[in-house]
Amino acid sequence: MDEAIKKMQEMDASYRFLLLYDELGHCTETEQNQKISEMNSTIDEMDSERLLSFFNKSLFDKISMMTGETRTPWEKNVLLLKHLGYRRVLKGCAESKFYFSMLRERFEKKINEEDKKKDERNERLLVDLCECYLLVSCQYSSEIICICVPCILKAALRKEENEETKKEVEMALLSLSHVNQFIKTDEELYFNEIKEIILNHQEHHNLTWLAYQSAWKFLMNRFDFDKRLEGVIVNELHFIRVATNEPVELAMHIDWKRKKEEKGEREEREELALERWLYALAQYFYLFESTNEEYIGLFGCPVQIFRVAKDCRREIGEMCIQALGYASRNRAVKFEHLVKSGAVEAASEWIIQLSSCLNQICLSLMLLKEICWALKKKMKNENDEAKRKDMKRKVSEKMEEEGYEDCLIGFHNCIKSRSPRYMFGNLEECCVYF
Repeated sequence: MDEAIKKMQEMDASYRFLLLYDELGHCTETEQNQKISEMNSTIDEMDSERLLSFFNKSLFDKISMMTGETRTPWEKNVLLLKHLGYRRVLKGCAESKFYFSMLRERFEKKINEEDKKKDERNERLLVDLCECYLLVSCQYSSEIICICVPCILKAALRKEENEETKKEVEMALLSLSHVNQFIKTDEELYFNEIKEIILNHQEHHNLTWLAYQSAWKFLMNRFDFDKRLEGVIVNELHFIRVATNEPVELAMHIDWKRKKEEKGEREEREELALERWLYALAQYFYLFESTNEEYIGLFGCPVQIFRVAKDCRREIGEMCIQALGYASRNRAVKFEHLVKSGAVEAASEWIIQLSSCLNQICLSLMLLKEICWALKKKMKNENDEAKRKDMKRKVSEKMEEEGYEDCLIGFHNCIKSRSPRYMFGNLEECCVYF
């Protein structure tokens, strides 16, 4: 092996990236493409901690200074940054200093300039600029969002089923999913297009796991702002059916016994899609205003995921319990549906399985408390004595079988000393809701 290549491989990944980047402006286009490929490989080597420390203002300022017609062309830097943003999302690095850098201002100016060219604009460059802007930042200009959303949706509407197109569509939808719920987005910018993308996948299954979930995440973030979307989400796009089955199917597809650091990019994308499905469920459980028998299956979705993931991935188990906790605090919920879904057993198992993680135990106790108190209130208004006794017996048996009463008493004093935000009160009453 060439000595120079060997030394390059032995260097720290972030240092190697910067060294290659310094050479980028002095290369031919072919050499630039080769170096960008090498830099992308160094990014892939970084774990989440290294990537987070690398993703800083000085990096973006450096790239800003090196970007220009006589230095490194926009097209090359955008491709490089888009891959960096993509890896940031896969690794779950939420923080980004891009918004506070000189590069952010240049990006916004460049996006505006390309958009104003209309017939003469470089469509591919504009799409890349918009996707990159959304992937590397955590804060967005609402004016730029009005350009980015329709531009990226147009790219995401491509229906060819070859692998290259699937990857491009996945990147487009992934970037859109980061337009958060705090940014108001007018319906005319996205509504018909995102419906078409979701419905087309339901018919033809043309999207990857992550692309399909990203389309839903973008729409659910709009639901956060506009509750009128519930009718469309449930009745036209069949959210209850999709969210009951899709996350569970995905969870069954994942190899949970394989260590996280051993997983490849495909597996990282699948786990990210699952985590985001659980977040979407939590959003929906918190916001929805209607209910029917189908919700037993919907509440059962995080219960099933909890069962397959809890032993290997505690963070997934916690997300499942959190999602059910949001459901327990929604006034539209029929609590007998939540009980039938298996939520009581899941919360009880979580308490017994954990020995030291008080925050996660508190999540389970909060869920059980909400269910018990709601059922207690319901029973006070229940005229049918036989039904009242039957419900009392079923819930009591579930809690006693899992040792809930013993766990509750054991943790009671510890929990009372926690932050006031838990507000448990006399928790022993949860077991004696009747």
